[in-house]
Amino acid sequence: MKPASISGTPFKALTALALVLAATSAFAQQGYPDRAITMVVPYPPGGTTDIIARTLAHAMETELKQTIVAENRAGAGGNIGMGHLAQAKPDGYTIGVGTIGTQTINQFLYTNMAFNPESDFAPIALVGTTPNVIAVNAQSKIHTVKDLIEAAKAQKEKPLSYGTPGIGSSVHLTGAYFEQAAGVKLLHVPFKGVSGSMPALIGGQIDILMDNLPSTLSQIKDGSKVRGIAVTSAERAPSLPDLPTVAESGLPGFDVTAWFALYAPKNTPQDRVDRLIEAARSALASEKLITTFATSSLEPGTLFGSDLASFETKERTRWQALIKSHGIQAQ
Repeated sequence: MKPASISGTPFKALTALALVLAATSAFAQQGYPDRAITMVVPYPPGGTTDIIARTLAHAMETELKQTIVAENRAGAGGNIGMGHLAQAKPDGYTIGVGTIGTQTINQFLYTNMAFNPESDFAPIALVGTTPNVIAVNAQSKIHTVKDLIEAAKAQKEKPLSYGTPGIGSSVHLTGAYFEQAAGVKLLHVPFKGVSGSMPALIGGQIDILMDNLPSTLSQIKDGSKVRGIAVTSAERAPSLPDLPTVAESGLPGFDVTAWFALYAPKNTPQDRVDRLIEAARSALASEKLITTFATSSLEPGTLFGSDLASFETKERTRWQALIKSHGIQAQ
């Protein structure tokens, strides 16, 4: 039997098939997304994660040419929302914003989690980073980190209380890290977001507030009810240039930065993950988002896909050691 020539029917059939597949793939790429996307926010409205998620969603809509609807599913240190994301249909129409807490801390605190942060998500983008901040009631006698440490040492029988957005948050771990560095003992009081902890500080139910800077920035700038003591990053926050760092206030080397990242459920088609990565990359480079983030002391992220996954691995090693040394557990 004579072999088919390159111009023969079999070759033409294969060529036609290849063209059909290419056209189908291109159509699928162009067709996504063809309806609204849901962005899960695993914390209450008004907090830093919520602010970041909504800002990012708005910026990504321009690139994707579709509406992105933020959906708050708070509880269990962010585990409820991220658990919902992990179980969502992996079609690219449900994404979510995880944090340093949900992705690298909670697994060492909670014995029963509905998801595995290392394997149940497709990493898309590191959205942003921000310092945490230590603040007190404007009427407090505490004005500096030194004052705080002295007051804590003087009240061993009744430890100073500090409020945070919840157990396992980066802010909670900031408090534990501060106790270790300063050699003091504080009483941790977890709330369900800053909407609970801020009123408690203003009302005098807690002595100290530790939180992500963006969600407390306006109150600190106003100064009538809340006074900032220090930021936890290695460098001062551009939005509060007069507020010192914890490191320069007497605890050299102190450096904690919260971060937030975008994910899709595992098994989301790679072409859709890639589309989301490019949309996030474009959004994070947009002048409008950069300006918006800057006003809240947020730095846009620059890690995407596998680079984000590698970053998370390093973060887990760091926080696991601190959690173990302090015997911290979810309550």
